[in-house]
Amino acid sequence: MHTAVKVEPNYSGPTIWVPDASRSVGVCTSLLSDEMQSEYVRKAKEENERTRQQHRNKKGPGPLVPLEQARRNGLVTDWSAYEPAVPKKVGLTVLRELPLAEIAELIDWTPFFQTWELSGRYPDILQDEIVGEAARNVFADAQGMLRKIIDERWLTANAVIGLFPANSVNEDVEIYVDDTRTRVLETFHFLRQQTTKAEDRANHCLADLVAPKSSGVKDYMGCFAVTTGIGIEPLLEAFEARHDDYNSIMLKALADRLAEALAELMHRRVRLEFWGYASDERLSVEDLIDEKYRGIRPAPGYPACPDHTEKGPLFGMLDAQQVGITLTETFAMLPTAAVSGFYFSHPDARYFAVGKIALDQVQDYARRKRMPVPELERWLAPVLGYDPDAALQSKAA
Repeated sequence: MHTAVKVEPNYSGPTIWVPDASRSVGVCTSLLSDEMQSEYVRKAKEENERTRQQHRNKKGPGPLVPLEQARRNGLVTDWSAYEPAVPKKVGLTVLRELPLAEIAELIDWTPFFQTWELSGRYPDILQDEIVGEAARNVFADAQGMLRKIIDERWLTANAVIGLFPANSVNEDVEIYVDDTRTRVLETFHFLRQQTTKAEDRANHCLADLVAPKSSGVKDYMGCFAVTTGIGIEPLLEAFEARHDDYNSIMLKALADRLAEALAELMHRRVRLEFWGYASDERLSVEDLIDEKYRGIRPAPGYPACPDHTEKGPLFGMLDAQQVGITLTETFAMLPTAAVSGFYFSHPDARYFAVGKIALDQVQDYARRKRMPVPELERWLAPVLGYDPDAALQSKAA
């Protein structure tokens, strides 16, 4: 869809989409063939036009409610009857060279198989009639490499977490320097659902999970950044120098799984140890993977907070560079085997998708973040419930 709608209209030559690089050989063969090129390009253009027509005919997200109405329908909490848990350790906690063996125990293997385009839930996928044999083979190779990663210390795992006094103001959460709450250390900006809801359903926003400043309730919020990718580059370069794409991809996949497992481990330690609001928790690995615990850890760029630019203040507040994690100019994390996000402890905290949002919220969001609307529209393109170009033309008219 992106190729047909965004790329082809802006490129003079043939524009072909393939699901993965291995398919490009056949495409290049057709494009270089004197006999096949003309017909192949004609069919590709027709297919792209059909895709664009499909996109034009696609129904929108449905009616969106004004931001003020969505605010009135936010998550309701009786803050006078709620006593937030006070973290046992306020501020930053830095942990370096965490044990890879302990982290590996919490790996969720199901997404690992998706990396290899093998669909199914672990461990059932190993006995699947169709992909079982391939899954068992790649899993055996993964176990062999994982042992080397742990025994030979191929990778280093670091983490930084922060737990701070916090209160919300509409869709913003203010983080305070200390419990006097007189100085704001940082402000995080979130988005609210604007889709029309049934009477018993709220228009959710992550800020609803933190006590409003006006309530006088002293609440807290956390954040984190973890990586298991330190030391990976020389190993990848060695594999690639030998043209060993399989082991290069395997190492990246395992590093990613370890990073997610480290995020799981740190969240558990936050609940049990650093924040301590669930110190009596006793959950199995399966329970952790199924998220049967109190609290959530949403990440910038994901459905509940789809704006990647919030990683900027997040990384600044954590000083994430001290554990070896940096951001690119487009807010990608380096090393790529890294996870960052927020901790919310509210008992009603659940993951959700913001979905499409209207222009009134984007304008309000731009004011709060002190960023131009067009720049934010670029970052929020996947969740815009309107066409920015059409809105601009309408305003000009």
